[in-house]
Formats: sequence, C-alpha cells, structure tokens
Amino acid sequence: MSKHHNALGLATALRPVAPVTLIRPHAASRAARFFVEKFPGRSMYAVKANPSPDLLEVLWDSGITHYDVASIGEVRLVARTLPGATLCFMHPVKAEEAIEEAYFDHGVRVFSLDSVEELDKIVRATRGAEDLTLCVRLRVSSEHSKLSLASKFGVAPGEAKELLIRARQVADALGICFHVGSQAMTPQAYADAMERVRQAIVEAAVTVDVIDVGGGFPSTYPGMEPPPLELYFETIHRAFESLPVSYSAELWAEPGRALCAEYSSLIVRVERRRGDELYINDGAYGALFDAAHIGWRFPVTLLREPDSRAKEMAFSFYGPTCDDLDHMTGPFMLPADVQAGDYLEIGMLGAYGAAMRTAFNGFGSDETVIVEDEPMASLYTSEDRRVASNVVTL
Repeated sequence: MSKHHNALGLATALRPVAPVTLIRPHAASRAARFFVEKFPGRSMYAVKANPSPDLLEVLWDSGITHYDVASIGEVRLVARTLPGATLCFMHPVKAEEAIEEAYFDHGVRVFSLDSVEELDKIVRATRGAEDLTLCVRLRVSSEHSKLSLASKFGVAPGEAKELLIRARQVADALGICFHVGSQAMTPQAYADAMERVRQAIVEAAVTVDVIDVGGGFPSTYPGMEPPPLELYFETIHRAFESLPVSYSAELWAEPGRALCAEYSSLIVRVERRRGDELYINDGAYGALFDAAHIGWRFPVTLLREPDSRAKEMAFSFYGPTCDDLDHMTGPFMLPADVQAGDYLEIGMLGAYGAAMRTAFNGFGSDETVIVEDEPMASLYTSEDRRVASNVVTL
C-alpha cells in the first residue's frame, strides 16, 4: 500500500480518475488507546463499522483485544486476522449453524440474545455447554441518538424477568446488554438505559456478572458536535457503580464508529457542475451511503492549490450511477467557484463508508493510500476536545 503526506499533495501529484480512499492508521490507533486507557471497563470493537483487516490489526496493536462480531462471516474474518482475539457474538438472532461453528471451531463463548427461542437455540447448538457468557439484550430508548436502534432487537424491561431467570440457569456468567442507538449526542442516553437495567435486575432478582453498554459513542460531524467522551465514561461509571450486580461484575462497551470514523476519508473528482449540484465519482452505492440515505453531513474540503478565496456556498452531490437515488443533499459547504475537474476530500468515512461500498453500475475503486496528516475532525486531539468542552460549559 502506497503512502503520501496528505490529500492535497496526492490529488495534485496523481490527478486520480477514480476515487481514492485515504487511511490514517495513527488516527485509529489514537482512538483505540483513548478507549483502552479511559473507558472504565473493557472496550470491544464493533466489527460491522469497518471490517478492514488492516484496521483490525491497528486496533489490536493499540490494545483492543475483544471484538463484537455479528455474523459467522465476521467471526471467521477476525479469527483469521487476529488468532488471539476474544470474539463476542452479539447479534441477538443467529443461525443455529453459525452458533455451533462459532463455539466449536472458533472458541466463541459470549453470545447475546433477546428471546427464549434464541436461548434454546444457543443451548442446543453448543450441546449444553457450561462455559457460556450469555448477555440478555434489553430494549432501551434511542431518543438521544441520531439513528435509532430501538425497534428491531431487545426484550422490553417488563418482559425481561423470565428470560433473565432462564438464562441465569444455563449461563456460567450472565450479562445484560443494550444499544442506545448510533451517534448518541448526550451521556444521558446511557444514564437512562442503565436505569432500565437496574429495574430489570431488581425485578428478576438474579446475579448479573456483565453489564455491556453497547455502542452509540459518537464522532464529530458538521452539525453534530458531541460533548467530550470523558463525560460519557463518567456517566456510565457512576451508573454502573450503583447497580445491584455481582461484586466482581465487569463493565463492557462496544464502540464502532468512535474507533474508526477518523480512520479514513475519500478523494473524489467533480465531473460536472449544475448550479449548486456537483456530480462526483462516488456516491450512495459507494462510500457515501449514509450521506444519501440518512442525510449524514460529512466534512468536505476543496483540494486546490493555491486555495480558493471564493465565499463558501451550499452544494448537494450526485454520485456516478444512473440512479436518481444516488443523491446526497448535504448541504456541503464549499467555495463558490468549485468546478468540473476539481478534487474534493470527504472526511470521517472510516465508519460504515468502506463497509457499505458496492460496485453497482460498474463504479467504484479499491485504491487505498496511507496518509500522515490529521483527519478533518477529531474528538481525540487536545484542541478539538477543548473546543467541545467549552461548548458544553457555556
């Protein structure tokens, strides 16, 4: 894999025809070390956010030893890439064959569930194993998050009693897990969820060994500037310390976006301008799925030397395919004189950008280059964390 100093230098020197993915291993390593050192428990990476083997190795080298896998494909990938990793199968609905392979072939001992049917499935597939950590997933609110995860999975707190009791009977260690939704914009999301956990434990009167607060830890995007992550950690720790759990209970988290969003960005070329619409060579079926389908605003910058002095204006993007759905409304703020032939960098695409990419309509590119400069935004550099802190205290 080739290396370059920064996006501008690459665009100027190479004038690429197809999109180029830029990766910043140092940014992912910094995020991983932040969680390892500051989160008051165990951090396991949610592989679905970006399953790149190169990224998995960066995270491993930076201290992430546990991985949240959601399919047998992810189990195999991480087991192959990181033979020493601990895998936790945290999808609440799994094929029985997948459970069996994960347990017997890959050493998986941690499974989540949200129904009696799934519990019975796990017991059958593992042939009554006595070394299981079973995490019952509670349904909690996503009201504080930009993307809801409150409807598909999770047992309602008032209905959790039976499942917790039955899981306790067959589990070596019993856990409770939840997911507050993606891009939680306030620590209150975790405080509210932990109160649901408390109610479930009291009602079921079971000994709980693991509390897994799931994902939802945010990154920073235009119009979505969250408070410092330390505030999330403090809130979670306080709530955990007050729960009626085993004296040796463990606290887990499943960061995905927060560990990999800053890992990569994308260089695209403007192929046409039509008023305030720019036709670029990547889009909804490439790395910009979130920008098209859920209106995510990513940071953008014009890669031109010398810099443009034109006033910024709002643009929308069209991707390269023949599909009208290949449209990113933005708004994306760029100099008003941007034109066909210009190159843009679109930042913060390490989370879900690579994971959602397809080759629909024959478009796409696998070209990847390591760059040494900083990501376009960060929650882990001292300057950005200071600014975020000021926003919270005002």
